[in-house]
Amino acid sequence: MQTFISSSDNTSRGWMLGDGHFTTMHQHLGRVRLWPLHKARLIKACRRLHMAEPDWSAVEAALARLPDEGDRVVRLTLLRGAGGRGYGIAGSTETVVALNCSSFPVHYFAWREQGIELGLCEGRLGSSPLLAGLKTSNRLEQVLLRAELEDRGLDEGVVLNDAGVIMEAVTANLFWRKDDAVFTPALATNGVHGTVRAWIINELGDRVQTVNAPLDALYDADEIWLTNALMGLVPVHAFAGRTLQQPFSMTRALQRKYEQID
Repeated sequence: MQTFISSSDNTSRGWMLGDGHFTTMHQHLGRVRLWPLHKARLIKACRRLHMAEPDWSAVEAALARLPDEGDRVVRLTLLRGAGGRGYGIAGSTETVVALNCSSFPVHYFAWREQGIELGLCEGRLGSSPLLAGLKTSNRLEQVLLRAELEDRGLDEGVVLNDAGVIMEAVTANLFWRKDDAVFTPALATNGVHGTVRAWIINELGDRVQTVNAPLDALYDADEIWLTNALMGLVPVHAFAGRTLQQPFSMTRALQRKYEQID
C-alpha cells in the first residue's frame, strides 16, 4: 500500500536533506550512561556542521524526566531548523531537538557474555573527510551494509574503506590487541567516533594506537572486540573462520570497569 504525506510534513531540512546528527544512548536504572561523552560528541558535531547548539539545560531536564523502566534505548536527534534555500544554511538559526525511546536489544547481554563470530563485509565505506567521525542523520551506507549482513546471516561484519583499510563494524567500533599493544582505526576519512570508543581511549591512554591498518592486522590479532553505546564491549570469538582463544583478558578487564561507571 502506498502512503503519501502532505507537503507541509516534508519540508524540514532533516526530512529533505538529512541535515542533522544524533546519538543513541543506553538508559540504565533511570540514568543515561556516558552522558558527558554523548554531549561532548553532539557539541563537536554541531560546530562542525555549523548548527546552533540546543539549550542543554532543557535537554538534560528532558532526559532527567524519562521514567525509570530498566534498560532502554534513548535516541537524541538534532536537526537544523527552517530557513535557507536548497543547500544553503543562511537563516537556519534554530536547532530542533527530537527525543525518542525504545526497547533495549536484549540479545546484547548474551553477546557480552558469549561473544560473537565476526564476518567480513563485501560492501565498503566511501571516503568522506568532511563528515568523518560524525553520526549524521543520513546512514544509507550502514543501511546497505546491514542488509548485506542479513542476506548472509551474519551478526556483524568488519567494514573496510575504499582503500582496503579497516574502519569499523556495521554498527560498532572495533578494537584489537596484539601482545600488549591495543589498536583501533583512526577514522580520519569515515566512520563514527563512538562514545565507548572514547571511553576506552581515555581509560587506556597511550596504550591505544589509532591506526590505518590493513585487514591482515585482524588475522594476526590475539584478541578482537566491538563497542557501541548499547552493546558495551563484545568479545569476538571467531573472525572470518579463524577462532580466537579465550579468556579474552583485555575485553573482560574493560567490561568489568565499564559496568562500574554511570
